[in-house]
Amino acid sequence: MDWLAEPFSHAFMQRAAVAGILAAVTTALVGTWVVIRGLTFMGDALAHGVLPGIALAVLWGFDPTLGAAASAILMVLGINVVHRHSRLNEDAGIGLLFVGMLALGVVIISRTPSYTGSLTGILFGDALAVTTRDIVLLAATLTAVTVTTAVFYRSFLVLSFNTDKAEMLGLHPRAAHVVMLALITLAVVASFRTVGSLLVFGLLVAPPATASLLVRRVPAMMAAGAVLGVASVVVGLLVSWYADTAASATIAAVAVAAFFVVLLFRPVSARR
Repeated sequence: MDWLAEPFSHAFMQRAAVAGILAAVTTALVGTWVVIRGLTFMGDALAHGVLPGIALAVLWGFDPTLGAAASAILMVLGINVVHRHSRLNEDAGIGLLFVGMLALGVVIISRTPSYTGSLTGILFGDALAVTTRDIVLLAATLTAVTVTTAVFYRSFLVLSFNTDKAEMLGLHPRAAHVVMLALITLAVVASFRTVGSLLVFGLLVAPPATASLLVRRVPAMMAAGAVLGVASVVVGLLVSWYADTAASATIAAVAVAAFFVVLLFRPVSARR
């Protein structure tokens, strides 16, 4: 069993594992609502939409987390503006800002001296370069997400299945929707350092989607998604260590591969 323990004897691998586990649990809690409500396109857009803010932070030398948060907030506001002041539906606004923010981010990064290195780090992350500060931020984010999910659980649950019923029950569906988008934004912003702005979408959707194939109740789906996400982090780090591949990308690939494995073997299990 030395081959399992040996990689995690190094401090940078321990930090990567802790940060990855915190990110996996956070994204599982938020990603459950993303999968149930069909907000995967929005989640993907937000994962890309943080790019301009991060790029400006790199260019001007301030905290990328603040830049990512500001960029995500602007994107959500922009989607609402397009939806309210045009005949286009919300998906059209998401698509326009998705491409626009991604392009703007790449243009801004291209102004930096280390263009290629900066772009790779922002898009695909570097789990092995996680710092103690990143871990503290992820722990705080997980706490905030857990508390908010518990407080708004009933509102989120009814909103996910019937907006009119949520309105009738006085659960304020618009406010609940805003809070849900805020949680998605928070999870993306806190996790991008670990797995990158592109690959964070893999953790946000893949483990909860896999869990939805195995369980039906929402709390069980959150728990199963968290377990699957943590397993993806551990397996991904081990594979990246021995196969000499990018850690963040390997974690995301393992999470997505797990979905298709369950999808393929689930009918066989059902027949048995």
